[in-house]
Amino acid sequence: MMIAAACGARVVAVDVSPGALELARRFGAAACVEGPDRVAETVREITGGGAHVSLDALGSPATCAASVESLRRRGRHVQVGLLPPAAGPAVVPMHRVIALELEVLGSHGMAAHAYGPMVAMVASGALRPDLLVTRTIGLADAPAALAAMDTAPAAGATVIAP
Repeated sequence: MMIAAACGARVVAVDVSPGALELARRFGAAACVEGPDRVAETVREITGGGAHVSLDALGSPATCAASVESLRRRGRHVQVGLLPPAAGPAVVPMHRVIALELEVLGSHGMAAHAYGPMVAMVASGALRPDLLVTRTIGLADAPAALAAMDTAPAAGATVIAP
C-alpha cells in the first residue's frame, strides 16, 4: 500500500482489522474498506467501476475472489498471498475474468534487479518501512505471537529482537 501510494496510485485499502486500516490511512490510502462483507461492490463504487489493479496479500479463497470481483474491465489481479490447499480450493470467478478481459498474475515477490530503485525510494524518504513496525517482541514471545496471528493479528509489522 505504501509503495503504491508513493508511486502515485490512488489506493483503496481493504482489511478486516480497524488497526490495519488506520495504518493504511496514515500511509496514503485514499479510501479504506472494512471487510469481509460487500468488499468488491464497495471497491467498485469507490473507484467508479472497479480497480485497475488489485492485489491479494492475505491469500484466502475469499479474498482472492473478492479481489478479482473488484476489478474494472481489463483490470489486473496479482495474487501475492499463498493459497494453501488446506484453506480450500480458490474459486476464481472465471466468468468475470473472461467477460472483462482481466489478467490474473501470481507473484513470489520483487525481482532482485528492482531492488535498486526501491532502496532509492527508502533513502529519499518516499518510503518509510520503519513506520510499519508497530511492535517489538523478544524471541521467547515469538511462538505465542505466531499462534495469535489467526485470531488477533496485530496491525503493522512485529519485529523479533534478540
